[in-house]
Amino acid sequence: MADPWLALELGADPAERIAQVAAAHEAFLTVGTAPGRVRDVVRRSWERSALLDPEATAPVDLTDDALVDYRAAHPLARVLPLFRDLLGGIAFDGAHLMAVCDAHGRLLWVEGHPGVRRRAEAMNFVPGARWDEAHAGTNAPGTALAVDHSVQIFATEHFSRRVQRWTCAAAPIHDPRTGRLLGAVDITGGDHLANPQSLALVRATARAAEAELAAERPSEPGVATVLALGRDEAELRVDGRRVRLGRRHSELLVLLLEHPEGRSGEQLGLDLYGDDRLHPVTVRAELSRLRRVLGPELLDSRPYRLRGTVRADFRSVTALLDRGDPAGALDAYTGPLLPTSDAPGVARLRRLIDGQLRAAVLATTDPALLAAWTTTPAGADDLAAWQALARALPPGAPRRPLAVARVHQLAREYGLPRATSLQRSGD
Repeated sequence: MADPWLALELGADPAERIAQVAAAHEAFLTVGTAPGRVRDVVRRSWERSALLDPEATAPVDLTDDALVDYRAAHPLARVLPLFRDLLGGIAFDGAHLMAVCDAHGRLLWVEGHPGVRRRAEAMNFVPGARWDEAHAGTNAPGTALAVDHSVQIFATEHFSRRVQRWTCAAAPIHDPRTGRLLGAVDITGGDHLANPQSLALVRATARAAEAELAAERPSEPGVATVLALGRDEAELRVDGRRVRLGRRHSELLVLLLEHPEGRSGEQLGLDLYGDDRLHPVTVRAELSRLRRVLGPELLDSRPYRLRGTVRADFRSVTALLDRGDPAGALDAYTGPLLPTSDAPGVARLRRLIDGQLRAAVLATTDPALLAAWTTTPAGADDLAAWQALARALPPGAPRRPLAVARVHQLAREYGLPRATSLQRSGD
């Protein structure tokens, strides 16, 4: 399939596909693996959703005045007229729904055909409900937030059985100044939405919303933002420009951000190559090319250091941890720092950030934070985190048996005695 984010290949039989994925879903719930033709984005989402009861309904976080006040203060309220203009009429006429959620998957607005809205209320697809993967399983807005990419979820690809009669497409929306995830826009309805047009429509709507927000809030002159979490190549945003850097330039920029006092060429060479492969000429050449990309106003030399104000997503995470805000840090953490980089300096910094965040989350014993950590790449196989989650969940919680099962699975993989895993997980 040309686009892995689309649910159906050209010419595929929807009924046959529904049956195939339904069988794979039942197998996953039974044995923990998904055989058959299940898209990779769906399989991974099911794995992240495995703690949920497949019969559960998304919980409602906000109602009444609290919901009204929250929506009014949210940045996406400023582009609600645009959403209604681009999607509202189509949703009403096409017998489906337009929905907008925040970065936590909390639905802010659900609008469209009245009959469809009434049916959606039965599964709590209503304003104020939490539709992130941690609370509602695989679904377009929740999965779009989890992977930070537009995606279509078709029928039985949904983790919750109550949602499997629906098809949806969603796209994430970012703050154009900082790159921070603001939420997602979604269209939800019947199987007829499983087409390239619905995915293209939400993608275009999300980009239009970002453009309108950018026009309202011009970037601070001379202030640069670097996005490097969960990305193999960093993105630089400055004065309205978006520059995607190559791998080596991404590593250099991260290292310079981590050392605002400056670095010599030899120090940067050690950070990039290690003791055995120090190439001063290569480092100088890479820095010269990086200066041409950044501009002389951003990169100084002797020592090499960044000028002016340069913000970075990974620095935001560490700043929140320093302020004692693990929930905010986990919310700002979109993945490991340059995850495929093997530069020694970057790898050390990546381990440091992940380790500090992990320690802060484990220290809270908060089930919601622990569950969120176990959905990250660093936390998915973290036995201690799963044990802490199993201990933190009350005995009757629907997620607890799944957490305990994951503890036993990881203990077997790590060769630990079953009794040890049981004792530590409290079961």
